[in-house]
Amino acid sequence: MNKAHKAVVFDAAAAPELNSGSLEDFVREARRAAGLRADVSVLITGDSNMRQLNSRFRGKNSATDVLSFPAAESNGFAGDIAVSFSFASRNARALGHSVADEIRILILHGILHLAGYDHEKDRGEMEAKETALRRKLALPTGLIERSSRTGKSLVVGHSLFAKSRKSTRVGQRPTSKDQRLSRT
Repeated sequence: MNKAHKAVVFDAAAAPELNSGSLEDFVREARRAAGLRADVSVLITGDSNMRQLNSRFRGKNSATDVLSFPAAESNGFAGDIAVSFSFASRNARALGHSVADEIRILILHGILHLAGYDHEKDRGEMEAKETALRRKLALPTGLIERSSRTGKSLVVGHSLFAKSRKSTRVGQRPTSKDQRLSRT
């Protein structure tokens, strides 16, 4: 990764207690562990911005926990991940772990999608990979694992991991800017 490239950007008002340096280190480690060589950018933001992104790219006027945007062309860049600090905070509280760990779980999930995994279409490969990487990276229970245990998302609201929701464009390389959003 180029030293000038900022892997993690966050709205300090939306995520006041986060340390961008440790999250950037995690992004690099998770990319390597997932076998993703290309760079990834992560935006950590609030529900309002996530609602806008979800509405613009997916036509859903609701906040969500994580979105991934595969790059149209590689050129050393895999894509972007957007994470809701609010969703991460609620999930962390409900599960009894830190917000930083929850954000890492969301980032790992997004990285796996950018690496080509798709839990909506595969036969458990992404769940197995996420579980193995979560253990390797010393993270609490992962998103797919939570959903498969309960059959629904953890947080009542508009999480992307509700079993009843269909994923769109995950793992594909869209051609236009507005098609680049992928739900993770």
